[in-house]
Amino acid sequence: MAEAQKIGLIGLGTMGSALALNLAEKGAHVVVQNRTHARVPEFISEAGDLASNLEGAGDLADLVARLPQPRFIILMTPAGGPTDAMIEDLKPLLAQGDTLIDAGNSDFHDTRRRTADMEAAGFKFLGMGVSGGEEGARHGPSIMVGGTEDAYAPVKDIIEAISAKFEGAPCAAHLGPDGAGHFVKTVHNGIEYADMQMIAEVYGLLRDAGWDAAKIGGLFGDWGKGDLGSYLVEVTEAVLTATVPESGAAMVDVIADKAGQKGTGRWTVIEALKLGQSASTIEAAVAARSWSAEPEVRNAGEAALVPAGTEAVTVEPEDLKNAFLAARILAYAQGFRVLQAASDTYEWDLDMARVAEVWRAGCIIRSVLLDEISSAHRAGLPSGQLYLADGLLQKVTGGLPALRRVVAAAAISGQPAPALASALSFIDTMRHGRGTTNLIQAQRDYFGAHGFERVDSDETGLHGPWAGHGM
Repeated sequence: MAEAQKIGLIGLGTMGSALALNLAEKGAHVVVQNRTHARVPEFISEAGDLASNLEGAGDLADLVARLPQPRFIILMTPAGGPTDAMIEDLKPLLAQGDTLIDAGNSDFHDTRRRTADMEAAGFKFLGMGVSGGEEGARHGPSIMVGGTEDAYAPVKDIIEAISAKFEGAPCAAHLGPDGAGHFVKTVHNGIEYADMQMIAEVYGLLRDAGWDAAKIGGLFGDWGKGDLGSYLVEVTEAVLTATVPESGAAMVDVIADKAGQKGTGRWTVIEALKLGQSASTIEAAVAARSWSAEPEVRNAGEAALVPAGTEAVTVEPEDLKNAFLAARILAYAQGFRVLQAASDTYEWDLDMARVAEVWRAGCIIRSVLLDEISSAHRAGLPSGQLYLADGLLQKVTGGLPALRRVVAAAAISGQPAPALASALSFIDTMRHGRGTTNLIQAQRDYFGAHGFERVDSDETGLHGPWAGHGM
């Protein structure tokens, strides 16, 4: 965006307010509007020295009138219907060539539809995934943009300016057409779900072995100094060592065992299955959150289901560390498999190395591994698989014995570890050249005459000697 051109921003909720201040701080002149107009002067009065780069608008017509053509307007409105309604309200007020930028957590299918509709009407549209929460939006998020190159070019400079930086490089990029940016953000959130679930499983195994929260937090703090260094490990140390001011009790111990979710993890699972992929670690994490919402059922199960056959098993911290590292890499690998499948299906031509680079700072899943993941993609992945890349392969194979021991210990002691177990099952499946689905295909042919291939023939659609015995 040239010089100090004005840019509009609609929606002064937590993220919208933070992003507006970030834009103003980086030199943009931001015209802000909010459904509840009283929030506009209140926001500007709270902006301090940045107020001079902010301007309030009364309604949508006022906002549009204050912006020079071609206009650039960022939407920070709730995803789904509210964003559609906002776009429809704005369209009669816009001129040809104006650009709307949806920076909410939108479903990429909505973004693809909106892009087509806006372009057909002579406007431009960008779907912009923003990760990093309120702090990131204010001081530097990871930004994933989808849309046409000509729609992105005029705002490229300001988008890169407000983004997080990794060793001076902006963690913002135009990743592909229409919904590419929002899809990459969705998969980011799916990996986030898996990572958080794995951390929770490690915490649970240590807690149930008698470790207190502060001691577990200290362990995560130590791990964060090496290959497991990441924002989520930092967060884990911080929350586990926090105490209730009134009592001194561990804060985590008084929090209800019930996790919320906003849907992006579930979207990742749904889209993965549609694309013929199975991001099993993310599926396990989504399932665990869903099960957490049923405390009454779980309490009934605790009373009725006697843990027959279980026994206490000690898990070594070093095993937990190595198991977590291997499983984390596999979760990333599954996420990138989903991204590649979507890129092929929707012809986005995603640069996977650039995706990893955009995630290196500002976002929730930022970790020291992402630099290595980016380099692996640039070097070319063996058989297209991240876990086979040199360096990462050694970390996975080195951690597999520990992952086996941890998952086995969890099973023997009756402790749930769905994400860690899913990671182990995934890599065990992918290291068997011949598995067991030959039997499944035989069963399908028996009852449905679906046919099969043989290992000793190039023919397809073959049938077994059971023909005529199906249903």
